[in-house]
Amino acid sequence: MNVVDLKIKNLVEYRNQIFTITEIFQDNEKDYFVKIENDIHSFSVSAESITPIQITEEWLEKFGFSRTYRSEQRIRYERPETFIKYDIDLNPRKIVEGLKIYGNSIKCKYIHEFQNIFSCLFGKEPAPVNYGLLKTES
Repeated sequence: MNVVDLKIKNLVEYRNQIFTITEIFQDNEKDYFVKIENDIHSFSVSAESITPIQITEEWLEKFGFSRTYRSEQRIRYERPETFIKYDIDLNPRKIVEGLKIYGNSIKCKYIHEFQNIFSCLFGKEPAPVNYGLLKTES
């Protein structure tokens, strides 16, 4: 994960827990750090120690998507906005997996990428959810 792709309010994983980034900064040696918090903890860690959260069906539902289609090749999720879809490609090559916005495909496999795209489109974060106590599957 490239730290320059991160923004405040992005969700990331640290030690199998979900955290929200509240600050991004560099030390005197130009190493990046992030301040992260959830309902239990708040602290700063090296940006290299956090990992992105993979988009899953469970996460899509938390962000307001509903499953609308399933075949042997693909699962489609859609939001109430008719122009946003997310396809999960069941083919190992993952050719069509990602966001579909106005029919355009955007590779997007991590939560922070989705959050950043959504924020650019709508000027706000996706639907709020209590992430603090969620565990990720490792």
